[in-house]
Amino acid sequence: MAVGLAIQSEGAEYAGKITWFVVLSCMIAATGGIIFGYDLGISGGLTSMESFLKEFFPQVYNKMKEDKKTSNYCKFDSQLLTLFTSSLYISGLIASFFASPVTRTFGRKISILMGGTALVTGAVLSGASYNVFMLLLGRVLLGVGLGFTNQAIPLYLSEMAPSKYRGAFNMGFQICIGFGFILATLINYCALKIKGGWGWRISLAMAAVPATTLTIGAFFLPETPNSLIQHGDDHEKAKRMLQKIRGVDDVQVELDDLIKASYASKSVKHPFKNLLQRKYRPQLVMSIAIPFFLQATGINVIGFYAPVLFRTIGLSESASLLSAMLISFVGLGFCVSWGPLGWVVPSEIFPLEISLEFSSSSGDGWH
Repeated sequence: MAVGLAIQSEGAEYAGKITWFVVLSCMIAATGGIIFGYDLGISGGLTSMESFLKEFFPQVYNKMKEDKKTSNYCKFDSQLLTLFTSSLYISGLIASFFASPVTRTFGRKISILMGGTALVTGAVLSGASYNVFMLLLGRVLLGVGLGFTNQAIPLYLSEMAPSKYRGAFNMGFQICIGFGFILATLINYCALKIKGGWGWRISLAMAAVPATTLTIGAFFLPETPNSLIQHGDDHEKAKRMLQKIRGVDDVQVELDDLIKASYASKSVKHPFKNLLQRKYRPQLVMSIAIPFFLQATGINVIGFYAPVLFRTIGLSESASLLSAMLISFVGLGFCVSWGPLGWVVPSEIFPLEISLEFSSSSGDGWH
């Protein structure tokens, strides 16, 4: 994370347009959002499948079948089952602390490639699991991959997108998350219908499809001009890349601002200490308050555990997965309907210097 100085371009507007080169690059990078949504949505459906519980969590399965006195909610009271779900988030949290310096030191592309490799490995291991240890290890690797990709991809999208469309491009990542969530519930529902009780393997292994797409695509992704400036003094190379992604030759104004912002960012000796300054207090408070209250509402718990919650109130396996799918469609629908705001918010509300600071970050995107 880097705390930089506000660099203003004295009212000049950046030249450029949305090119197919940028669109395709961002589409490949945004595949990480599909993986994120898929891994979030798959666990709730799996923990409501009797075949999956019978294979790895027989105590929970036996309670569901034999215990008629205990409430349905308490039948899922298993620390091992909870560890299966939470291991993804714990490993993702730990990995994110390493992802930031890797992205800052080696670039966005390398960080995405490392995350994609971990995701593919975790998906394959999960689908081939024959015991709880393999299952948990695969889940941990998925969390490591998400820790890297979720840190690097939004930053990559922000730096590749034209400044006034940055919100829209980042909204694409959120839409991909919603699509991945729907995909997870749909695959869970289809896997449930497979005779023999091995459909859960498909649910776990299918995460390898978008993960492989991201990993292979990462080899062909261009590095962002911000990263090229940050890691060397070859400004001509950064200029050529900026001309290519903007589709115009006159990019000197934006290039000069990126260079100034990079030098200003490197001059800051104590970035975290600077965050406590009065002028950064509004950004600091909001960056903490927004995610905190989002989690405190409990809405993410409903999304992650929807199939299990529906099972505890008496619905069947199929009905609980269908109900979870309905929630996923509603969430994606609202995400898409509010998406157009991303085309106007950055350029109409946020001043230019804030947008520039974001795009020229040398770490995880915020100053």
